[in-house]
Amino acid sequence: MSEIKRLVLDVLKPHHPTIIEMSRRIGVLNGVSGVNCSLEEVDRETESVKITIEGTSIDFEAVEETISDCGAVIHSVDSVSAGKKLVDEIKTPQDR
Repeated sequence: MSEIKRLVLDVLKPHHPTIIEMSRRIGVLNGVSGVNCSLEEVDRETESVKITIEGTSIDFEAVEETISDCGAVIHSVDSVSAGKKLVDEIKTPQDR
């Protein structure tokens, strides 16, 4: 089976832990090379965060468990890249 190289997740989390702490927790998981957490929206009790994870062999279940341990929940898996190398999306004229 092909290894996951990139995940893009839409996550709803409480204000604590911060995205700094959440990034650090995900970043030390086996197979993870880098993490980017971007704050998308804030309300009174929660934050919507876009998390992009890259690595050689990302274990989705370990990522999901780490996010859950932070009191957060994955709303959606917005993108997955798997295989021998990363393939970036290409814009076409239909993508306006």
